[in-house]
Amino acid sequence: MPSFRSPSTRPTGRAGARYAAGLAALALASGAVAAGQTPAARPQAPDWAYPGTATRTQVPPPPDFRRASTHYKIPLGIFDGQSDVGTAVVPGSASFDAATGKYTITSAGYNIWYYRDEFRFLWKRMSGDVSLAADIAYPDPNGYADRKAVLVIRQDLDDDSPQVVVAPHGAGMIQLAQRPTRGARVTDIEFRVGSRGGRPGGNTPDSLVGIMARRVGLEKRGDGYALYVSLDGEPMHQFGAAITQKIDAPFYVGIGFCSHLPDTVDTAVVSNVVLENAAGKVR
Repeated sequence: MPSFRSPSTRPTGRAGARYAAGLAALALASGAVAAGQTPAARPQAPDWAYPGTATRTQVPPPPDFRRASTHYKIPLGIFDGQSDVGTAVVPGSASFDAATGKYTITSAGYNIWYYRDEFRFLWKRMSGDVSLAADIAYPDPNGYADRKAVLVIRQDLDDDSPQVVVAPHGAGMIQLAQRPTRGARVTDIEFRVGSRGGRPGGNTPDSLVGIMARRVGLEKRGDGYALYVSLDGEPMHQFGAAITQKIDAPFYVGIGFCSHLPDTVDTAVVSNVVLENAAGKVR
């Protein structure tokens, strides 16, 4: 189990090192300083963590770069705990509205990709088959195109954990991705769905207008993982073939979000969550 932050206890050994690293990142992110010191400047992420622009190209993190995750023993809705996986330089947060069933997740984080991840993760430890599904929305229409609200099944809470991820991106692309072994580079299957003339928003009837899926799902059946999608509210249906990956029980299942901007937070709203300990229940 992960070591949790607590005002009255401080873990020792390896857990203590992770705890200290998490506190250091949180102190930097919040601008905390000792008496008499100059307040900290805006937290800076490594240069490789910033997304590509017209003048630079994003590159993978150095193969030996790791950052301890920060854990919070804060149950929320159906989830047992929360973690800032990879501890982005700005801490994440999450809330749950029981009346509407909406989880609001705020997070910075450079990516959920390459050899390691940074994102806010709401999780539950499980074993066996799993069906997970949710509606996903991005309140800020101007957020980064590759921001990712995710459905995740991962081996553990380390930043380089083996995992399978379903991610509808801010610009509409839907991804079924996997990190097959610890520290391996993520690979994926990507779906981009659009319409010419059948949706509002195009400059002409021939303009391609992207379609943002209303709902996505992830099914684990043994060592097989499948993506399910509802574009417009129709019954969930499988997109593409299942992928295969070995993840040992118990593992962590949940929802999360990454802004794809290492030092800038954004927000996703995840609602109508279905989480069942069986295959064939995505809906």
